[in-house]
Amino acid sequence: MARFTTFFATAAIAALALTGCSPDEAVVDDAVSGSSDDAAPAVVDNATVAALTGEPIEAGSLARPSLGAKIDNHPSARPQVGLDEADIVFEELVEGGITRYVAVWHSVLPAEIGPVRSVRPMDPEIVSPFGGVFAYSGGQVRFIQAMQEAPVYNAIHGQPDTEETFYRTSAKVAPHNVLVKAPELINEHLDLPAPQAQFEYADSVDTATAVASGETMTSVNPRFSGFSSPTWEWDSTQGAFLRFQTNGAADSAASGNQLSATNVVILNVGIDVIEDIPTTRLVSQGTGWVFTGGSYVELTWIKGTPESPISLSTTTGEPVLLGQGNTWVELVPNDSSDVEAAVVTVQ
Repeated sequence: MARFTTFFATAAIAALALTGCSPDEAVVDDAVSGSSDDAAPAVVDNATVAALTGEPIEAGSLARPSLGAKIDNHPSARPQVGLDEADIVFEELVEGGITRYVAVWHSVLPAEIGPVRSVRPMDPEIVSPFGGVFAYSGGQVRFIQAMQEAPVYNAIHGQPDTEETFYRTSAKVAPHNVLVKAPELINEHLDLPAPQAQFEYADSVDTATAVASGETMTSVNPRFSGFSSPTWEWDSTQGAFLRFQTNGAADSAASGNQLSATNVVILNVGIDVIEDIPTTRLVSQGTGWVFTGGSYVELTWIKGTPESPISLSTTTGEPVLLGQGNTWVELVPNDSSDVEAAVVTVQ
């Protein structure tokens, strides 16, 4: 068993209530704050490899823009809708020690996704490299303004342009019940270009970096806080990592499918607590691990600008090649953060 990053810093967020919401979010959530209509011209995309999974595709079949969304991970929001079909999911620490997701769909557009929630200060840096459409329910004015400066179309619940594509389901309680009609939303923005590749992919699972150069493992447990410590277990039968909640229960989507990943990328990130809001420092660099095919290797990562993808390298400087398929990126606090540092346990 390997255990990493065991230093603990003072937890600046421990006193916050387990709500995942900032104190004034209720006032500004779902606020009408305007979205840019200056859409980029359409770009003909003749790619034969899916940009966000590395899988072979028919040329031109994924010319549409990607759809990103801020997805709720409060217990009242589970099971989430469409999360099992996302190409890339980022898990980030928010208030109260819980997490939320930034999920991105491109290869498949589920009929609905959600529940969507409000943005946080690190979200523009996560979604800017994808372009396309980003769906969320509102947020503090300063966070909405920052998101509207990002090169994405802001689709916000409560605005006139989302009246036909966002709605509140009666199956969940507010504010954990805003769903998005994904195909209808993307069909309104087909003038936006398809996303660029975010990671590099191997031709086969055997040539993925973790499998070719790494050590075997059975499970990995990234600890965000005392409240959030999911586990990924390797399932050789399915050829994927299966996700389990902090309490050990299978973490499943509304479809009934357990959440799974071809690749799990864990990045050690700095987190500042600014006005009680944990703020991930993503335009930065650091260390981490990549898990593919039941094996893992250590890595280094760097993101130079908000618009640039996260670059992954081995500790010897070689590019990290992921397995073809979906990827979850866990943004866990490092030992220089203003919150409790991560403990990542690999077995």
